[in-house]
Amino acid sequence: MSTTAEETKTGFEKKISTIFEDQLAVSHQLRKSTVKDRIKKLRKLEKQILHFQADIKQALYNDFQKPAEETEISETWVVLTEIRHTCKNLKKWLRPQKVDTPLPLLGSTSKVIFEPKGRTLIISPWNYPFNLALGPLISAVAAGNTCIIKPSEFTPSTNVVIKEIISRVFDKTEVAVVEGEVPETQYLLSLPFDHIFFTGSPAVGKIVMEAAAKNLTGVTLELGGKSPTIIHKDAKIKDAAEKIVFGKFLNAGQTCVAPDYLLVHKDIKGKLIESLKTTIENKFQSGDPESTPYCNIINQKNGERIKDIFRDAVDKGARVISGGDFENNDKTISPTLIDSVSDDMRIMEEEIFGPLLPIVEYDDLKTAAEIINRKPKPLALYYFGSSSKDQKFIVQSCQSGTTAINDCVLQFTNTEIPFGGIGNSGFGNGHGYWGVRAFSHERPILKQNTVFPSSSLLHPPYNSFKNLVSKMLVKYF
Repeated sequence: MSTTAEETKTGFEKKISTIFEDQLAVSHQLRKSTVKDRIKKLRKLEKQILHFQADIKQALYNDFQKPAEETEISETWVVLTEIRHTCKNLKKWLRPQKVDTPLPLLGSTSKVIFEPKGRTLIISPWNYPFNLALGPLISAVAAGNTCIIKPSEFTPSTNVVIKEIISRVFDKTEVAVVEGEVPETQYLLSLPFDHIFFTGSPAVGKIVMEAAAKNLTGVTLELGGKSPTIIHKDAKIKDAAEKIVFGKFLNAGQTCVAPDYLLVHKDIKGKLIESLKTTIENKFQSGDPESTPYCNIINQKNGERIKDIFRDAVDKGARVISGGDFENNDKTISPTLIDSVSDDMRIMEEEIFGPLLPIVEYDDLKTAAEIINRKPKPLALYYFGSSSKDQKFIVQSCQSGTTAINDCVLQFTNTEIPFGGIGNSGFGNGHGYWGVRAFSHERPILKQNTVFPSSSLLHPPYNSFKNLVSKMLVKYF
């Protein structure tokens, strides 16, 4: 007796299939939901996040000892401000857009409506497990979709809180959280979702895109890369050092838009290094046993990966300026500055995703731009310097997903601008208006009059008059 595909499914495959199938009918119902309906859900989500603030902080501490204040500013607040911004503007964003009618289509009217794509999948990473799971969800719900969230298996405590919050706001036929490891993710990717939003590494992003292609599923890929930071000779050194240290060592460097390496003008290199060392000491080496301003690496495997990158650089001649301490099974790594690096070192080839900061010297901005352009396009580019002319030169010379001038990382928190990569750092955008667009289908609708449509002039049978009309179209329109 032959067996059906349904009979050969494993336990988790049956569970996921049931959720996926149940969400189909609900996705059809949600197409008719109003802006008011969607805002009501988002406000309910906001209320539950506020209710679970203490649990969120404890969960992030359990998963990788993240300080409470850092959780608030980089996880909870970012999600809450996204909800508030979306609720404030959603009606305007989803309003049908009337468009002009070309003269050859005289008599017709056209508009663009924004409708839900349908069933969506969010695959979120471990580095900001709360923020990067719920941030895209806000856009998906605002656009009127159903959603399955697949969080990282590396943050089990945070996943418990996310699951509890979601269950209090949504039925699983609308939004469900599916935990698991690689097999669960692979099975999810085999299903014909209407959109996939993935945040993670370029290597895994390629796997996601390949799987999505089999179902012709649209994707948004928020990836990473080696984000360069230029500190030119006219930069305010102390100000730059403060912002770079914050942006680099936030979350122990486990941030997709963290400065990955510094390009420093030779005239200010010495002063900048001293300022960086002083800033690190002031922020992270207070000696206060009650102070925990610095989180752990997510697990030993990632700690060992960072240590291997560090050792490779040192073995090939790099000089450790400060830091370089690996403790707690390599999960606690001190903020580390490294000089005398070269392109053949892993530290200059791979995204570091940890608290190692290599420093490269340059003579002029043209050389700095050439160094950046030898590498794949990064998710972020940072420039510190006063000259508007030089700022413009770098922006025009180097491509990146996002850019910040005289600051770093903060562009991620601005809900008024899109966030996304280019090339190897991803494609598609998230946040605010652009996040809702990512989860919406822009559907054009043309309505023709039935009295005397101008299009009838183009229909057969053809004659001398219609021949004249076609010639006029080609020549003038």
